[in-house]
This record gives sequence, structure tokens and C-alpha cells, in this order.
Amino acid sequence: MTYKLTTYKTLTGTKRILELKKRKRTEAIIYQNEEPSFFVDCFDLQTESNVIMNSLVLGQKRSICNVIKEIAQKNNVNITVKEAPLLSIEKSFELKEVELPPLPENWLN
Repeated sequence: MTYKLTTYKTLTGTKRILELKKRKRTEAIIYQNEEPSFFVDCFDLQTESNVIMNSLVLGQKRSICNVIKEIAQKNNVNITVKEAPLLSIEKSFELKEVELPPLPENWLN
């Protein structure tokens, strides 16, 4: 899948974030240990972990960020959803082809 690798200039320096080309509330790139590692799509009903995320996010009317925080605490893993820094200027971006797997099912049970 093709994502947008954006470089932001911030007060603390330069940050590079892999983002969706079009921002959707039902999709997210999940970072593990500061690296893009997983992709969640709540409407992908072909993948079991995405079906579970669908019920956690859409079924319970919660944000993906909150669900990911709970999964991180429960499984003692360092996963987050990265967003553009509040005080930043988009310097540049490039399209990047990356294959990201869904979240591990055992984290969701």
C-alpha cells in the first residue's frame, strides 16, 4: 500500500511521520517502538484482527487512539498512533510503498 512520508519542521527539530494519503477515522498506522509497524482498517472484514478492531472502535464508539492505548497497556507493548505535531510546518513529503501487517490477534483478546 502507498503511504505519505511527511517531514515536519517543529520547535524541537525535524520529524518524519508515515501517514495515510487521505486521513480516515477508521484507519491508522500503528507505530511500535517509534517505527511504523502495523496498519489497522476497521472496514477490512477479511482480516480477523481488523474485525476485532471494528467492534472495539465502531461497535463501542471509541477512537482508535484510545483503543491502541488500552492494547498497549494490557500487553505491555510500546505502540502508538502518530499524528502531526501541533506546532509544525510541513516541509516536504514523498509517497512510499510499504507493506504493514495488521495488529497481532493475541494482543486483541
